[in-house]
Amino acid sequence: MNVPERVVRGLDAYQQRHRPLAFAFAVIKKYGDDRGSALAALLAYYGFLALLPLLLLLVTTLGYALTRDPALGRSLVHSALADFPIIGDQLGQAIHPLQGSGAGLAVGILGLLWGSLGVTQVAQHSMAEVWNIPGVARPNFVRRLVRGLGLLLVLSVGVAITSVLGSLSRFGHAGVAGPAGTVASVVLNIGLYLLAFRILTVREVPTRLLVPGAVAGGVGWSGLLAAGGYLVAHQLRHASEVYGYFGSTLGLISWLYLTAQLTLYAAELNVVRARRLWPRSIVQPPLTSADRKTLAAIAKQEERRPEQSVEVSFDA
Repeated sequence: MNVPERVVRGLDAYQQRHRPLAFAFAVIKKYGDDRGSALAALLAYYGFLALLPLLLLLVTTLGYALTRDPALGRSLVHSALADFPIIGDQLGQAIHPLQGSGAGLAVGILGLLWGSLGVTQVAQHSMAEVWNIPGVARPNFVRRLVRGLGLLLVLSVGVAITSVLGSLSRFGHAGVAGPAGTVASVVLNIGLYLLAFRILTVREVPTRLLVPGAVAGGVGWSGLLAAGGYLVAHQLRHASEVYGYFGSTLGLISWLYLTAQLTLYAAELNVVRARRLWPRSIVQPPLTSADRKTLAAIAKQEERRPEQSVEVSFDA
């Protein structure tokens, strides 16, 4: 055994002996096993495509619901777009409510709704990959469509409540609304993550197993929002000089990618904890029992038909 391998194996043995390190490494390892980066890229891409339809729906709905108070509608839209640091103002200037007759408007809204369902389909696929659900056990198209509509409803309610919380200072004392709004936002984000995980995950997984990841995701998302202005500004500082308007687009995609990564890591945390998939080994052989369980689940995930059965064995 050469010196570098001896050092790596020493680090491997150390992390396996210490539960917090072993658990954290297992989550990162599981993310890599499930090709998490590719899933996050898909979520960011389809999220980018769905963003405009969803914002059009939001602005159009608020425009009709708050015809007597346009200023309140603009305030709510501004609060909703605060989830997109730096580029939120540009999005607000580019989005305008749909106009037209009742029938034409209804067709337009249905088209926007259908166009935004792509991200919900990818999100369900990502959760199935994270939980290594065999293809034969995954929901069919109709069930995925219903779940997608349910997810959009949850997100819409979440955006509405977030927008109201963001506008509290308009109706009350800013010093009171600030801390209370922050705490309420964190609790809301945790609840939204839990509802989203419940909708996107197959029924066989109990809801109680989704709570730790929801807490991690909700707290992480709140922290990401708090630091989002700096993160996006740092990425856009040079990109805007080179790419101009496209620099903002790059910043938006980067923001969506960070959000997708956070969500997938939170979901992986649930899987690792529920199935006790730690400690994992850095160097193989030997494989730990958690390594074997993970690799076996990935292999059985490829079962596509009821007649098909995948059996997994290990030589050593």
